[in-house]
Amino acid sequence: MPELPEVETIRRQLEPALRGRRIESAEVLDPRWSRPVAPREIELALAGRRIERVERRGKYLLLGLDGGRTLAMHLRMTGNVLLAGGEPEVAGGEGAVRAGAVADEASIAPRHLRAVLRLEGGTRLLFTDPRRFGHGVVLGDAELDRYLGSRLGVEPLSDALTADELCRLAAGRRAPLKSFLLNQLGIAGIGNIYADEALHRAALHPLSPAGSMKPQDCERLRRGIVEALEAGLRRGGASVDDYRDARGARGTMQDEFLVHAREGAPCPRCGAEIRRIVVAGRSTYFCPSCQRRLRRRRRRAAPRVVR
Repeated sequence: MPELPEVETIRRQLEPALRGRRIESAEVLDPRWSRPVAPREIELALAGRRIERVERRGKYLLLGLDGGRTLAMHLRMTGNVLLAGGEPEVAGGEGAVRAGAVADEASIAPRHLRAVLRLEGGTRLLFTDPRRFGHGVVLGDAELDRYLGSRLGVEPLSDALTADELCRLAAGRRAPLKSFLLNQLGIAGIGNIYADEALHRAALHPLSPAGSMKPQDCERLRRGIVEALEAGLRRGGASVDDYRDARGARGTMQDEFLVHAREGAPCPRCGAEIRRIVVAGRSTYFCPSCQRRLRRRRRRAAPRVVR
């Protein structure tokens, strides 16, 4: 599943190519993409609107439109958002899309195409998704705040993620740290890959109870999260399975994994053999030697009252 670095990579590529462009027409090819809203309703809500901003919240890609509307898209497991057709004229800069740097439409299986936005100038935005779990919804400003607020917690690359905030979110929780990191209501945008990578950087065992962390553990985990996500951003995301960026290119983070998907390989920190277990139904990779397993902190007994 594309996680924060993959979605943010796509956002950075799309923003200079889409901002200020008008959507001439929209076509929803798969009703599952917009359900429970009818495809025609989505198409009419998008047609004629100008894209004012391209943003991200957690794993959601957001196209802010004129008239106070936003198209919120989630890639889920196998979704991709690709630029095709035309030659976007954009300035240089980090993550910028060069003229002609668009996806090869011939490589896209027609049966995987779920939605198409046709923009002025001939550019098209394609949503592809082999497994059909991705979706899109058009929301007003007030609706958007409620929609995202009920699904997402702290942005991990913002100033809001502090060691104190991590300890507050984890306090009293018995769930393993791996499950804690996957819960989008706590910290938004982290999935299976970057949870493994963050925990290794923090030298914390994935089965440690979240509520067992002390302030110094929370600070190590905060740093681990930030370092793992920033590494993913520098490498354009991880193309383990279906993920491609907005130009249809693979990311390279998979070549830099410390532990994820490296079962049996030596730990880059201590040399011990990396192991695989299953946590919350997800394959989880860790070093049994240098990732310390914390124990659940016992509650202090209430003082006895002598009468």
